[in-house]
Amino acid sequence: MPAFAPFRAYRYAPDIDLPNVIAPPYDVLSDSDIARLKALDPHNITHIDIPAGGDLSRPGLAFAAAEGDDPYARAAETFQAWIAESVLVLDELPSYTCYRMAFTDSSGAAREIVGVLGGLEVVDADTEHRPGSTTVLPHERITPKAVSDRLDLTRATSANLSPVWGLSLAEGLTAALAEPGEFVGELAVDGVTHRVERISDPDRIAAITAILAADDVLIADGHHRYSISRSYRDEVRAATGSSDSAAEYTLAFVNELVDGQLSIEAIHRLYSGVCLEHLRGVLSASFAIAPLDGKPGPQTLAQMAELGRLLLLHPDGQAEWLTPKDGAFPGVRDIDGALLEHALRPMAESESGAGLNVSYQHGLGEMLQAVGSGGYTAGVLIRPTSLDEIRRTARQRLLMPPKSTFFTPKLRTGLVIRPTGAAWPQTAN
Repeated sequence: MPAFAPFRAYRYAPDIDLPNVIAPPYDVLSDSDIARLKALDPHNITHIDIPAGGDLSRPGLAFAAAEGDDPYARAAETFQAWIAESVLVLDELPSYTCYRMAFTDSSGAAREIVGVLGGLEVVDADTEHRPGSTTVLPHERITPKAVSDRLDLTRATSANLSPVWGLSLAEGLTAALAEPGEFVGELAVDGVTHRVERISDPDRIAAITAILAADDVLIADGHHRYSISRSYRDEVRAATGSSDSAAEYTLAFVNELVDGQLSIEAIHRLYSGVCLEHLRGVLSASFAIAPLDGKPGPQTLAQMAELGRLLLLHPDGQAEWLTPKDGAFPGVRDIDGALLEHALRPMAESESGAGLNVSYQHGLGEMLQAVGSGGYTAGVLIRPTSLDEIRRTARQRLLMPPKSTFFTPKLRTGLVIRPTGAAWPQTAN
């Protein structure tokens, strides 16, 4: 079964102004975001987490660093300097961190998502599931992506800086985290209040550990980070001949897979490389196509969920409903990404569709802007994947299409840092 364990965390010292040093995840930041955060405070976590700046999506991660400069060695030096200067302080005892995110969702309802930060066991892919066993499961097929940057950074710093987001299929975690822990810090940004509380009581740690050991953990966000944790673990095993180091675990935020504890939005599709008429013709074999009355807006997203439809966006601002035809999707799960993959497979596999490219974009406004820019043939708005479908997919050991879900709000980087060079396991006794 996957283990989940407390650890002695590095945290910013109490006198540090958290809003100036905490950052969004590295993979959602633009070059201008990175520059702004680094200029905000000399101790902003991006100085370590993104030591050279640059476009993290660029193949090979060819950062514009000075000749002879090793950004990862510089990150390690900065990390150690902050520890020496007591900018970062190591907890006296192993602990869990209760992480609460309070916000108002798109419907106007007040929400709070609560989970726990700890060390999640790094396990191999579950290719031969044994009945009655539990493990860490992938949530969706991942797209190719350069991951050497995160591996190089972990090697250099011997630390996990950004947490993987896991969903526990076990019951009781939300209730176990209802009681506040020791207040550590809080910041409000982009309409979300992020609050962290230390849990170091041995009995409470044992109760949380037991709950998480009872069932599978599903990776919701951070598949690539979890993948490089396997590579790092294997390197440490090879170098030390040991399988009981801190590299056997990685930093993870885990919350319960239940209603009220997830805010799921869709990641929409952008298509290019083919003409609109051809794309529309292929889609018409699987979807009934009808014009949208008016322009797409926030109300359209609610209509999509209510009516069971997708929406095709044209570059001229027009849009059309895509209603799945009866019998057009035999054996295909009711996930919009899967429906589109099935409908467009004949095009993708044909010579005439060899140039079909798909990109992914979150947000209605961003989609309308992207399609209207003329850089894409069309876009398709899809519906968020339901919680029931996420749970069913996990139980059946299946994978969703790439970019099927967008979990919000995004976890912040820098609230907790997990060292990977310490002896393991660490206990609270």
